[in-house]
Amino acid sequence: MKILIAEDDAVSRIALEGFLTKWGYQVVATTDGAEALRAFEAEDAPQLAILDWMMPGMDGLAVCREVRKRDSEPYVYILILPARDQKQAVVEGIEAGADDYLTKPFDVGELRSRLRAGRRILALQGSLVSARDALRFQATHDPLTGLWNRVATLDVLRREMARSAREKSSVGVVMADLDHFKSVNDTYGHLAGDAALREVARRMLASVRVY
Repeated sequence: MKILIAEDDAVSRIALEGFLTKWGYQVVATTDGAEALRAFEAEDAPQLAILDWMMPGMDGLAVCREVRKRDSEPYVYILILPARDQKQAVVEGIEAGADDYLTKPFDVGELRSRLRAGRRILALQGSLVSARDALRFQATHDPLTGLWNRVATLDVLRREMARSAREKSSVGVVMADLDHFKSVNDTYGHLAGDAALREVARRMLASVRVY
């Protein structure tokens, strides 16, 4: 699993990178908050991050706030490393968007355990997102053909009509019918009819632009 570390101290960064690599992580090492934010903007950005609290320029709390402000998916699990174990410091870190914290100097075994907990949470969150997307697809698509269903189609049509009125442009609507489709079911059975509908849908989708 890919993990990001943001640590300005070279000795601490190299040591942390060594532990993480040994544990099987693919490490993305950064030296300050601004560099860490750029790493989060990458296409295959890490979902797990260890941020030092105190860094020049943008500190770990500022990075947390920026990541949470974007409210993007997939979720990024952030563990922050404060240099003091004060209650107020912990509160500040959690309120800034950190999921967990570990006071420096930290115990290596405890760090490994907390990262495992973070991975479990990310796995659970990924399962929930997949289930949500599946339910959303089922609610808006025909289960046989995979095309938009009636409700979703009318919703898209309403939005396109509204945009057409706003931009003073035209909207084209094409209605298609399959001639003599009943005879396919009567002659070859409903399974063959279903296969024909799926093939028609596939050819229609292959003939139009993605959007």
